[in-house]
Amino acid sequence: MNAVTEPETLSELIADCALIPATLQAESLELPRVTAKPWQVDEACHAQVAELGAYV
Repeated sequence: MNAVTEPETLSELIADCALIPATLQAESLELPRVTAKPWQVDEACHAQVAELGAYV
């Protein structure tokens, strides 16, 4: 890996990525998993698309 220049080929990029320490690789990091609230259609959202069928 050469930190001064950018890789010029895909194989150089892959070789550079292979040298990333395991402590920095995404799969080794334990990130907190956050579940988003379920999405629901409210009246305002429904009103925006209520006449869409007639428009299209």
